[in-house]
Amino acid sequence: MIPTKKGMGVELWGTHNDLDALYSFIGKFWDSENHLYHEGVESRDKLISVLSYDVRIAKSNRALFRTKSHFSSEKQDYCGVQISWVQLLFCLAAIKYNMKFYPTNKLDVSIILQLEYWLEKAMINYDAIGAKKLIGFIEGGIYGANEYIYHYWRIVNFDFFILGGGKRAFRQLPKLLKRGVYYTPQYLEYASYLEKEAEQFDCEVLDLEIDDDHVDYSIW
Repeated sequence: MIPTKKGMGVELWGTHNDLDALYSFIGKFWDSENHLYHEGVESRDKLISVLSYDVRIAKSNRALFRTKSHFSSEKQDYCGVQISWVQLLFCLAAIKYNMKFYPTNKLDVSIILQLEYWLEKAMINYDAIGAKKLIGFIEGGIYGANEYIYHYWRIVNFDFFILGGGKRAFRQLPKLLKRGVYYTPQYLEYASYLEKEAEQFDCEVLDLEIDDDHVDYSIW
């Protein structure tokens, strides 16, 4: 993972085999049709599917691509995709929560640890000062059992991109992420807002969408 120039997130790079393994790992921890656990399952699946889609785009060479020479002079193709800090943090929380309910092996554990390692390294490389307050969110600050986790990701990501990038916005991210921390005032307030909106429109919270047409998500 390499931090993007404006600090909105990372470029996630890998060989086709790397990304294929990551794609298979993500798919393993989507909920099964049996729904062994119910609270938040649809919201987590919707969130995880976004990351799965991004990795699929990357491994099909439809996002970022480069060829790199190694010590053996043999060239290797690498594919990549841009993913925001917010998306990665929320997706990792959702996947790690789901991992509690499925059989895991050492390879699964190694992949999640690598993702956490490279995410932390990318944060530090972008801004070591700002990263100090963000690392705790990698280790479990975001509440993975949140039944509305997909919508919390959307609103925090929305607020972050509104700031327009740069280290100043990066250092505001811990404050924005408090909304995803269980039982903080920000968490409770947004849950209440979502439930009231769903009641007003006579729908489920999962059916609500954010009007973000005016946000420039191309800022990286």
